[in-house]
Amino acid sequence: MSVESPVAYTKPLPMIEPEAQPYWDSLKQHQMKVQRCGDCSRWIFAPRTMCPGCMGVNLEWTPVSGKATVYSTCNFHHGFRPGYKKEDLPYNLSIVELEEGVRMMTNVVGIPVSEVKIGMPLQLEYDDVTDEITLAKFRPV
Repeated sequence: MSVESPVAYTKPLPMIEPEAQPYWDSLKQHQMKVQRCGDCSRWIFAPRTMCPGCMGVNLEWTPVSGKATVYSTCNFHHGFRPGYKKEDLPYNLSIVELEEGVRMMTNVVGIPVSEVKIGMPLQLEYDDVTDEITLAKFRPV
């Protein structure tokens, strides 16, 4: 699923490090990939140059299912960063665990922030916030 932001995106954008470029490229193509160690099969996120399990460097960018669950969640009622407007509040920031086992920080969208619950099943949604950047967000199943 994909959404397109209706107005110019004013919130902070990620600083893309070279080792993470394939991740951001995969989001832009609406086909999320994360690293998987070719030596020990461990799924890895955030992107890096070495497996934190076996210290191997045989890392492969592998498509993921897009299925996740809420691992941890927090709602913000104040915009602590530039670009957040009154109509953006409150907003949700969650750590989700992908079906493959890695965890990432993101937003749960499509429901009131007060309804986001730990353990809630989610599905990946791509948010094309600029011509260059697509963000991974998650919607309840």
